[in-house]
Amino acid sequence: MKNSSKPTTGNIFTALRYSLASVFVVSSTFAVADQQGTSTLHISYAAQSSAYALTSSGSQSASIQSATNKGSEEAVKAPPYKKPVTLHLVGDSTMSDKPMLSYPERGWGQLLPEFMLPNLNIKNHAANGRSTKRFVDEGRWQLLLSDLSEGDFVAIQFGHNDQKQSDPARYADPENAYPAYLNQFVQDVEAKGASVIIASSICRRHFTEEGVLKRTLLAYADAAKKVAAQNNVPFIPMNALTCDFLAKVGEPNSNHYFIKVPADLYARYPEGKTDDTHLNVVGAAKMAQIFVRQLKATAHPLSKYVYRDTL
Repeated sequence: MKNSSKPTTGNIFTALRYSLASVFVVSSTFAVADQQGTSTLHISYAAQSSAYALTSSGSQSASIQSATNKGSEEAVKAPPYKKPVTLHLVGDSTMSDKPMLSYPERGWGQLLPEFMLPNLNIKNHAANGRSTKRFVDEGRWQLLLSDLSEGDFVAIQFGHNDQKQSDPARYADPENAYPAYLNQFVQDVEAKGASVIIASSICRRHFTEEGVLKRTLLAYADAAKKVAAQNNVPFIPMNALTCDFLAKVGEPNSNHYFIKVPADLYARYPEGKTDDTHLNVVGAAKMAQIFVRQLKATAHPLSKYVYRDTL
């Protein structure tokens, strides 16, 4: 008789099949769960990364926008560009720049920047041998006007060459032509919104045999003073001031301020040269100093640009 409690081979295989199936189901479940967990982790991390990227991008954009707005505000607050004030010098060789530095001659306008602050722009339009008439006829005055801006200053000093009756191209009599040119200069400058300073000519070093200084430009100095008074513009009496200075130092000592060239040094002057009209560097500096001190003494608006009155 067969024992019914003993499992048959078929039953064993059936039980084993179910067991394997259960293991497979459990394994699959864990795998799916693990895969879903990983996917969930990836999705969660990606979402957090995206959120961080968006947040960072938003912060960066906000920073850029803030900086841009700040820059715009600063740009709005920045003061407008203001052209530096320019002092234009108009005159003859006693004022003009001398490019040949190996030769001792200098114009006082060439030394003027040494006394002034660098924020004052100085343009020296003065030229050798020019009078009021010739300066206009050559187009130099018109060129200056084209360079003139509102708020600028123009210092005008003529007389030495206006006095030359023997040269019709330069001569301008002190009664009519000379004051007429000066009046026109004042009108032209003021029409551009600029300001005029009229200065009389510097003194020549001419002494009598007795050592008395000759004042050879009085008629032109007086005419310049009258034009300044008529137009209510500043007048600097350079002729009186420089003549007084030369008279005070006397004939021998005044030689230190003018051209004295020895023989056999300059090919242009093989015999040397004595020039009692044109200035050496010391004389040019002295005349510029007199001009600067007069600006200060009269509290002229340009006096605020004076850096020093001694070198």
